[in-house]
Amino acid sequence: MPRQALTRWKGSASMGVALLCLLVALISSWPWLVEPSLRPGIPAPFTVRAPKAATVVDSEALEQRRSQLGLRTHVQVVDERLSRELEQRLDRQLEALTRLAESDQMQVAPIQVNPDERQWLSSLGPRALQRWEDDLRLAQKRMLNQGVVGSVARLQLVKAAAFQLEGSPEQGRQLGARVIASSLQGHSNLRIDAALSQRMLEDLLTQQGIPTIAVNQGELITRQGEPISAQSYAVLDYFGLVNRRPLLGAWLLHFGEGLAGAMVMLLVIRSRRVSLEARQALLALGLLALVQSLKLWLGAAASPLALLVPPTLLLAQGLGTTAGLAWLSIASLLWPVPVSAFFDQRILIAAAVAAITAVLADRQRNRAQLLQLALLVPLAALAAEWLLLQFTLYRGVADARLPIGADLSGEALVLGGLLLGVLLLSPMVESFFDLLTPSRLMELADLERPLLRRLSCEAPGTFEHTLMICGLAEEGARAIEADVDLIRTGALYHDVGKLHGPQWFIENQANGDNPHDNLDDPHLSAGILQAHVDEGLKLARRHRLPKRLADFIPEHQGTLKMGYFLHEARRRDAGVREEDFRYRGPTPRSRETAVLMLADGCEAALRSLPPDTSEHQAREMVRSLVEARWRDGQLVDSGLSLAELELLVRAFVRVWRRMRHRRIPYPIPARKGYSA
Repeated sequence: MPRQALTRWKGSASMGVALLCLLVALISSWPWLVEPSLRPGIPAPFTVRAPKAATVVDSEALEQRRSQLGLRTHVQVVDERLSRELEQRLDRQLEALTRLAESDQMQVAPIQVNPDERQWLSSLGPRALQRWEDDLRLAQKRMLNQGVVGSVARLQLVKAAAFQLEGSPEQGRQLGARVIASSLQGHSNLRIDAALSQRMLEDLLTQQGIPTIAVNQGELITRQGEPISAQSYAVLDYFGLVNRRPLLGAWLLHFGEGLAGAMVMLLVIRSRRVSLEARQALLALGLLALVQSLKLWLGAAASPLALLVPPTLLLAQGLGTTAGLAWLSIASLLWPVPVSAFFDQRILIAAAVAAITAVLADRQRNRAQLLQLALLVPLAALAAEWLLLQFTLYRGVADARLPIGADLSGEALVLGGLLLGVLLLSPMVESFFDLLTPSRLMELADLERPLLRRLSCEAPGTFEHTLMICGLAEEGARAIEADVDLIRTGALYHDVGKLHGPQWFIENQANGDNPHDNLDDPHLSAGILQAHVDEGLKLARRHRLPKRLADFIPEHQGTLKMGYFLHEARRRDAGVREEDFRYRGPTPRSRETAVLMLADGCEAALRSLPPDTSEHQAREMVRSLVEARWRDGQLVDSGLSLAELELLVRAFVRVWRRMRHRRIPYPIPARKGYSA
């Protein structure tokens, strides 16, 4: 199958891409380049005493404080009133059980009591029953003094109550534990203390809240063979006794992994988008390097959603879904810090949300639809993470690093803000990196834009010719599944160069006078035709049209012959070179510009067909024109196959059939005369 020609990069651009690939690999492997020789938990290789007195920041305690800051916003204390209510609730349940023990009939009990437990209750004397009840009240009071939260699982309450009743008979302990759990389940005896909450926040936010370790001169820090504690490690690091040496084997492995990931990402993007420019590759690699740096800087506090979703949305919009998914895959795999099991699951959810965003982003055709997507994605991510958190807690995997109760709503707000920021900055990013998003194409296709408005006023014939070609090219693009938005917008601008002299082109010669007849020089006339391409490129640069749109201007003519003027020149001089009467090209390098070339060549021929032309005749005529372009070598680099050319022939004829539909002749009544 034919392949489109790859866009060639300059040497300096290729060097920049290679250096950025190396930077991504270096950042991804950085943790293994500065691996310390000592770590908390390993046996100390030597005995060390403090060389001098010092005050050292307790890194572990400080990290805990930082993780709490913003996540814990209040302090709770035991409320005696709520505790008394729960004690009264237990008393009512015990009274019901006492009545059950004294009665021979079946009664409704506060908890389910099996026959053996019922018999055990009945066998207790008044003193033994009272002692059992007092044990239950004492056990509940101990639990209430520690504080009870309403969201604690019933099984945990039963285990805690059974532990408090250690020493009681087996049946009494099991039944009592269930009674206490029933009285506490779903209830809390805690309340928020505003004063303590304010004090905690002040401690966290002021210098006095930073935990430190006081070290005296000569004090023992580590003893050889004993495990190094987190506090000892902080003191050793303070005195410069921790050597950070690179783990060359692990570093080379992860460096190669990062380099391979960056290169694979570029290959995947370029295989799908052969027109990829070097600066667009630099954008994808730059975003990858930025995200890898943020992962290292933020560590466990990094939010996978905030780091993965916004860049994926930007790349999917500008370079297509494949580019967004390729970037997402590499950014998800190259996570340079060790993560917990729960964090792994959060990365999977973030990757799934980003993948859905990439698929949907490529289908959004305007900024309003993108805004809706930016509002819906954080809500979907919030719901997914909340369900994951509930599932994790249900399974009992309560990891201390679980971004504690994780501030999921805050994370969703951050993600929403970043996505809105992407939408606000996307026009500048699109302009700087020459990205063609569907939204930008729709904006450029607005017929009220200055350049198109000028074309409609100064060269109306060319403008009508442009609109007719748009219809042919769009239908052809749909037939072969090319980019319809790109070909429509490119068709609107392909002949803007004729504004430099509209009267030199036949569609604008309303009175029939052709200035080429007065010029009477085929070489100069050929130069004028070539000038409409050169002037079109100048206008494209002046109006800052994206390169992929500007490519339609020279490539829709390729290196075609200016047949009429070549014939006239050879009639006068048989030795004229054919190359002097060909457009300078290049030939079409994409399917879209090739479709426009064929539509441009067929439009005038289809319009000139007589009314009695059959569909078969029209198809044969279009096929002969397309085959002539093929034989002339104009479609070599376009990527179009012979099967797609046949689909284009049929699509062009369908448009022609619609254009020449018959109309019903309406009767026009004779005008009536009215007397004065």
